[in-house]
Amino acid sequence: RLRKTLYICFVIENIQVAKDISKHLLQINAIKLNPKNPFTWASGIKSPIYCDNRLILSEVNVRKYVTEKFCELIDKKFNDVEIIAGVATGAIGIGMLIANQLNKPFIYVRANKKSHGRQNSIEGKFNPNDKVLVIEDLVSTGMSSLNAYDTLLDGGLNVLGMVSIFTYGFDDAISNFKKRNISYYSLSSYSHLLESALNSNFINKNEINYLSQWRKDPKNWK
Repeated sequence: RLRKTLYICFVIENIQVAKDISKHLLQINAIKLNPKNPFTWASGIKSPIYCDNRLILSEVNVRKYVTEKFCELIDKKFNDVEIIAGVATGAIGIGMLIANQLNKPFIYVRANKKSHGRQNSIEGKFNPNDKVLVIEDLVSTGMSSLNAYDTLLDGGLNVLGMVSIFTYGFDDAISNFKKRNISYYSLSSYSHLLESALNSNFINKNEINYLSQWRKDPKNWK
């Protein structure tokens, strides 16, 4: 397995971009708030808030902005990348847009190995030791991201790092990324979202308090 020795865990490179994307998510109704009937994630975590970044793909101006900022970040931090890899299914669309703008090949990583045909875990064309960057739409617990990272390593690829549209910034996820020495950047984060939501009156001060408490210990939140 090829590994990148440097790690930069959960870095917001541009604060203004983080704020702008948070505003966009609120404007396109990608953020759902429901503390009385919380959402249940695949991990089993109960959440009073849900972020649906897939709605970005339906908003032309927003998707152009997000793609542009991704490409600026990649040019600055991962300019030797050879292949863009999206994590299925949420990051396939935005990953393809990024690859197209950068004139790079695109592949995607399945959550589970295909059960028929060639039984691929990675779809697309690549060569051993190609330098690949992982694109995520959202990082919560980080487990799907780590699984994709491992799948690419097992496929013989040189994984440079990972970038996402949004991260909740959970302590466990940050710790796991740090242990694995994964270079990780996100365009925006939960804290920036809460700030934008408060400033736009999407939430009030009481709501921001319990939303902040939930992020500190989501597994035991009630």
